[in-house]
Amino acid sequence: MEETFTVGLVQINNSFSGQSYLPYSVACLEGYVRRHAAAPSRYRFLLPVYKRVPVHQAVSQLMDADLVAFSTYVWNGRISLEIARRLKAAKPGIIIVFGGPHVPDATEAFLRSHPFIDVAVNGEGEQAFLNLLEAMPKGEWGGIPGLSRIDAQGRFIQNPKGSRLRDLADLPSPFLEDLFTPLMQANPDESWIGLWETNRGCPFQCTYCDWGSATAAKLGKFEMDRLLAEAEWFSRHRIEFIFCCDANFGILPRDIDLAECVAKLKRETGFPKALSVQNTKNATERAYATQKILSDAGLSKGVALSMQTLDTGVLKAIKRDNISLDTYLELQRRFTRDRVETFSDLILGLPGETYESFIAGIDTLITTGQHNRIQFNNLSILPNAEMAVPVYMAEHGLVTIDSEIINIHGSRITGKDDVAEVQQLVIATASLPRDDWRRVRAVSSMTAFLHFNKLFQIPLILAHELSGLPYRTMIEAFMGAEAERYPLLAEIRDFFLEEAATIQQGGPEYHYSEEWLGIHWPADEYMFIKLAAENQLDRFYDEARRLLFTLADDLPAGPLEDGVRLNRALIKQPFVTDDITITLGHDVRSFWNAVRQGDSEPLRQGPVTVAIDRSSSYYGDLQDWCREVVWWGNKKGAYLYTNQVVEKQLAGHF
Repeated sequence: MEETFTVGLVQINNSFSGQSYLPYSVACLEGYVRRHAAAPSRYRFLLPVYKRVPVHQAVSQLMDADLVAFSTYVWNGRISLEIARRLKAAKPGIIIVFGGPHVPDATEAFLRSHPFIDVAVNGEGEQAFLNLLEAMPKGEWGGIPGLSRIDAQGRFIQNPKGSRLRDLADLPSPFLEDLFTPLMQANPDESWIGLWETNRGCPFQCTYCDWGSATAAKLGKFEMDRLLAEAEWFSRHRIEFIFCCDANFGILPRDIDLAECVAKLKRETGFPKALSVQNTKNATERAYATQKILSDAGLSKGVALSMQTLDTGVLKAIKRDNISLDTYLELQRRFTRDRVETFSDLILGLPGETYESFIAGIDTLITTGQHNRIQFNNLSILPNAEMAVPVYMAEHGLVTIDSEIINIHGSRITGKDDVAEVQQLVIATASLPRDDWRRVRAVSSMTAFLHFNKLFQIPLILAHELSGLPYRTMIEAFMGAEAERYPLLAEIRDFFLEEAATIQQGGPEYHYSEEWLGIHWPADEYMFIKLAAENQLDRFYDEARRLLFTLADDLPAGPLEDGVRLNRALIKQPFVTDDITITLGHDVRSFWNAVRQGDSEPLRQGPVTVAIDRSSSYYGDLQDWCREVVWWGNKKGAYLYTNQVVEKQLAGHF
């Protein structure tokens, strides 16, 4: 009888809002072995370790294995290493294999720093993993492409990467082959998030990203019948959230059909509830069509327009100059016209970016119609991105610090036997010195606070549209508020600067509040909550109104006073029970709504009576208000008293 070889698999993902990811990557490894091994029955696979658990618990779960394979990335690299180290100490004969994007292409230093790792896999994993297993128990791995190791004589050996799978039909679907069934049955109380891969590859080579380099820029496609069946699997198993792993959803014409398929399933079954995708970069029509389908079906909580920067020199430095900014601006205009909310991504600290170019980009985005949300992301260095190459870092003067990875709206639960993950965060560059980085970070927070959290958006839009006052002028004025005249505004500004300094010193990217939900808040949202909780909103509006009127002599006093009053009345607050009616001298509400929706209409003179329904959105508990307004309203900017329905959101993920 042939001896059974026991295999352990580890793909640790973070859990969000009480839900955990199905471990798709290691399931692909298992499926490939089961289909292509000479004797599949030779291998017995343990249930995978799929989420963060105490290290000793993971070690115990894997002790029966002869070989354990770890799929690693930035969110699980350190805990995976600690599990592997303890496994090797407890069972010296066990074979430890590391793969995934977190294994550096320059592998020697990694292996010598972690001598408990027997083999590292560079590049695509399925074929290499099968060949590695088939060579067991002798461990004759010399001719297997993609493997790196330190041999018995202490020599570093790295085999060239193998070719990628030519035909993705050779890779079984973990869903359709029921590879997740044992795991799901063993964890009946778990709520699952699906990872869905419809193609592999990325034709772009952005230097901050490891996607294009990892896949050699070639795009491989899974069969359409398989994908339609997988979509039905998600629906049948009542998977609420699906994260699409594609780098460019919408790049293929068939992606429209896939979006329609998922939308149809939601209409018929209620599942999935959301499908998160990364938009294709240049295919304007398909990007529009796919996102419109997802939005109309309620599968998308907002369309992501990931510009990253609006500066042409920076785009060239990060090898993104082949991606048209006009595509993004056109999509923004079209979605705004169709009443589909968008949010734009900007990355702080890209090579070549300056304070001036960054704030000019903010000004351009808002001026061209982005009134819902800009997501300001701090730049971090991924191990196999071109940006991680020492020569590149030196050329652009990138200064980094190790920063613990904490997700937006996430709660860092530090157990007795856990390992914190860190990222290599950029906190200064040659073009953005430390002081300027702090200013940029604080300006980003102030912009989000005033404009995208809707606290002062109506007066800002009125001042810009009626007087031509640039948005950046107004935002920078709030950053320069004198403490003697505007003590609360100065306190808000100083808080944003202090938070930026904390990040530079290796502190968290978000502000933890034990009092308010016990989660990490972006600085702007934390300050929003603080003002409401401490009954400081009236004081804020008084100081903000006075500051605004100092910025130009020709500001229309009547409309702006109306705008401040309306904005104050519309902000959702906790503990408010009464409906109110306010009379304005101008129809600033219709004017503001028209601008937000990409239309133009003259400002009509009043009097205008506005009835505001506040009792229908009553929050008698501060925690509920924090959760449902400030957190869940983030992507759609649902901070005002409207008829908009706000749905549950997952905590953000890295």
